[in-house]
Amino acid sequence: MSGTTLAASRPLACTPSRAARELGLKRGEFDLAVHLGRIRTVPDDGGGGAAGGRRVPRTEIDRLQGRAESLRESVRVVGTTEGAALMGIPAGRFTRVAKLGLVTPVRWYPNRYRAVVWLYLAEELGQFAAAEQNTRLLTGRTPAELSDRLRAGADQRARNWRGRHCGFLLRQADGPWQRAGVVAGFLDPGDIDDLLTDPHERAHVTALRPAPPAHGAPGSPAAQLAEELMTAADPDEIDWFRHDLARELGQARAHRPAPRPAAPSRPPAPDRPTLSRSLRGWLLRRTPRPAH
Repeated sequence: MSGTTLAASRPLACTPSRAARELGLKRGEFDLAVHLGRIRTVPDDGGGGAAGGRRVPRTEIDRLQGRAESLRESVRVVGTTEGAALMGIPAGRFTRVAKLGLVTPVRWYPNRYRAVVWLYLAEELGQFAAAEQNTRLLTGRTPAELSDRLRAGADQRARNWRGRHCGFLLRQADGPWQRAGVVAGFLDPGDIDDLLTDPHERAHVTALRPAPPAHGAPGSPAAQLAEELMTAADPDEIDWFRHDLARELGQARAHRPAPRPAAPSRPPAPDRPTLSRSLRGWLLRRTPRPAH
């Protein structure tokens, strides 16, 4: 009897914080596993869940129970020094490989000098180093065409992070308009205005834009840096996001129109008192006539 009662009261889904505790993961490890699609979440219909109104199904927690160590290893992140050691190359060479976009950052944070410190999945770096076709990139002289790109100032780290982060957010979007909001989050407001001339659509999409990763109080240098890194910079990258936003908008409009504010209702006119014919006649007789 008691077992039946416990089973009936067991929640079908729980908050991300509770799920992280039950799985034995730190919150940052849990969030990254969610972003990578290794832990499934669902929208919180009640709107009260953490992390943007999402919850973790109980079936997903049951599936992952006892796998904390493998999950933790799959989301382990490293910086330049540790990443270079893991790949067996000097730190300078690792930075060149990253700037060329051959490995993609998964996270970043500002250091005390407000410089960006990029973080990479250790698992991906190990796979890259183990692939035979990448040997020439890790030993000997850097190929001439790649050296030319580096001398020209190539640095794909921020761009590759944006593409990856956009993919993270799109996987959690709950509908076409939310997907349009995600893509718009990587564009300058001017580009959004060009594509969204309808003020109601523009307001709706703007409200759905994701905030940059939190790295400081609003208006702080760290927050400004986050906003800068979130915004597409290269002309071809901007064109790509604009094209993607146009496509998402087309799908969103076909799904349903953007909400419009309800027209303000006019208060009903007060009832005017009606006079009986006899009372109206009596009042007319009482009204003095103008003198001639």
